[in-house]
Amino acid sequence: MSITIKEVSSRGELKKFINFPLDLYSDCKMFVPPFMFDEVGTFNPKKNPAYEYCDAKLWLAYKDGKIAGRIAGIINKKYIERWGKKAARFGWIDFIDDEEVSSALLNTVIDWAKSYNLDYVHGPLGFTDMDYEGMLVEGFEETGTLATIYNYSYYPEHLAKLGFEKEVDWVEFEIKVPEKIPDKAERIANIVKQKFGISILNAKKAKDFMPYGKELFLTLNAAYKDLFGFVELSDKQIDKYIKQYVGFVDADYTKLLLDKDNHVAGFVIGMPSLSKALQKSKGKLLPLGFLYILKAMKKSNKYVDLYLGAIRPDLQGKGADALLMTELTRSCIKNKIISAESNIELETNVLVQGHWKYFDSRQHKRRRCFIKKIS
Repeated sequence: MSITIKEVSSRGELKKFINFPLDLYSDCKMFVPPFMFDEVGTFNPKKNPAYEYCDAKLWLAYKDGKIAGRIAGIINKKYIERWGKKAARFGWIDFIDDEEVSSALLNTVIDWAKSYNLDYVHGPLGFTDMDYEGMLVEGFEETGTLATIYNYSYYPEHLAKLGFEKEVDWVEFEIKVPEKIPDKAERIANIVKQKFGISILNAKKAKDFMPYGKELFLTLNAAYKDLFGFVELSDKQIDKYIKQYVGFVDADYTKLLLDKDNHVAGFVIGMPSLSKALQKSKGKLLPLGFLYILKAMKKSNKYVDLYLGAIRPDLQGKGADALLMTELTRSCIKNKIISAESNIELETNVLVQGHWKYFDSRQHKRRRCFIKKIS
């Protein structure tokens, strides 16, 4: 039977688009759903400031009257201007193991991109680097995280058959927490603090970070500006992320570096792992999902996920990042954490990956941004 592609144009269809992975992965023990309310907000132009410079469409694929796949197409005009690459993005791609379905979905995005006279289609990517990116190509037997995409192993096989090739990879590590801070790490931390006049914000609760929220994301803009595909966050986006995230961080696993003038010099944000809680709640807060989340946030949780980190450019390569890791490790030891998930790091980011060689760690996942020339 032929495949039907339908553009999402109503709230009901958006709900089907967001919920489709729950059905596709209902028997998969590694899949971790996102927060469903967050997905709804991402596709609401009134709540997502990225729509000010992005065009986006969502499509569902139907086979035999049932939903068989989904895909989002995004044209980030700031990306095209910044990087000079006329490319459309695809994201939120999921499909049954049927090459007709995957082909129909991706060709729909390709045709749409051609209508804008673009030269490439690449992904999975979101509106910004704060969204999901990278298709899993290694580590299918590993449990996912809130910050990353999980997909079946047949996904990248389908893309390869459709002529998509590697553009860039991200890698992920599981890092075991040591019993104590190595003496060398302590010495480096003390040298960095003395030499550059850096201190650690003595935060007791999430709201202690709020006065530094704007600077935190400006530091991210500066640190990430030359990384693959990055487009700096606008003031409206920064305000959104401050309200959405900063007030809810865990003070034990969020470390903020301040220079002698009390300006943000770097940061790392970690949180207790929510993977099991999200699996139990199916990504929903009601009726009981919020109880699973609250339980996961307690100190009895022995696993941590690292979400975001950045060092101000003038301090990169000077030990400030090592200071952050030392302080974060100190909190993990205090709370008897077993291991941390690094989440995605560009495979070319040797500075970040250099930290993990000092720990008992393993690279256990790899993700890929695929690209295809269409002009």
